Amino acid sequence: MRKSNAFQKFTGKSNAARKEQFRQEKRKWKKEREEFFEKKRSQSARAPSEKAEVRSQRSDLRSDIRPQTSELMPLNKFIAHGGVTSRRDAAELVKQGKVKVNGEVISEPGHKVSAKDEISVNGKRVALAENLVYILLNKPKDYLTTTDDPQKRKTVLDLVRIKERIYPVGRLDRNTSGVLLLTNDGDLSQRLTHPSHAVKKVYHLSLDRPLDKKDFEKVLKGVSLDDGPATVDVLAYADSRDHKQLGVEIHSGRNRIVRRIFEHLGYQVKSLDRVIFAGLTKKNVERGKWRFLSEKEVRDLKYFGRGKR
Repeated sequence: MRKSNAFQKFTGKSNAARKEQFRQEKRKWKKEREEFFEKKRSQSARAPSEKAEVRSQRSDLRSDIRPQTSELMPLNKFIAHGGVTSRRDAAELVKQGKVKVNGEVISEPGHKVSAKDEISVNGKRVALAENLVYILLNKPKDYLTTTDDPQKRKTVLDLVRIKERIYPVGRLDRNTSGVLLLTNDGDLSQRLTHPSHAVKKVYHLSLDRPLDKKDFEKVLKGVSLDDGPATVDVLAYADSRDHKQLGVEIHSGRNRIVRRIFEHLGYQVKSLDRVIFAGLTKKNVERGKWRFLSEKEVRDLKYFGRGKR
């Protein structure tokens, strides 16, 4: 566990110095990604068969690639590709008996279907999305990270009005703000939320009182919560003069994990903001606003975890 070189950007520096630190990190990530793709290009230059493979990989990055009409796939994957919800949540909908295939209720998420089948969720027809969409939202507080709320509270989809059906990748609780990815790409959503990929998330939080040294060390060593041990990858004071301001790097995707770690030690989290998710930042995106990802950002996400991070 580190105390942490990775969080120098949070410690007693001017805003200009912090911005320069972010720029340096982005240049480093860019160099690593370029080296990864350069290696791919050099490999393809040596073998014609590898060229075809690389072309195939590149075609997978296009925003209009969808499964073929006759291609069989698990039912929960089909629902995710239809932009209804993530593959994991789709599996729960199937188990709850809310999904019909050709008029028959199916309760097995792995049931094989194709685009030729008639599939409905909660009585609404689901079709494969024609275009893949990738959106970065700077989520404000008081919005639920869900596609629909029975109590009619505000959701993140109220902020993003597009014709395609999309859903959030992972969750930010109602009172947490910051970087949130929305898409209808079920495969990418699965990759970024699966624990085996250990996707990095960075948060800036404010406590109700200064975090003392003893509790600082407890957080680094890990605490025991009701659902098991909880650890952070990096912890640092965001402001050396104000120990209520903290920076946390973590890869766990467990529900409200950052808040629960500090609440376990008797602190109240006054504000929590996610500043980085899988290499994406909210730079130049105002709170409550969103933008489409660039092709390069999509490509980087699709290769996330295959090379250096």
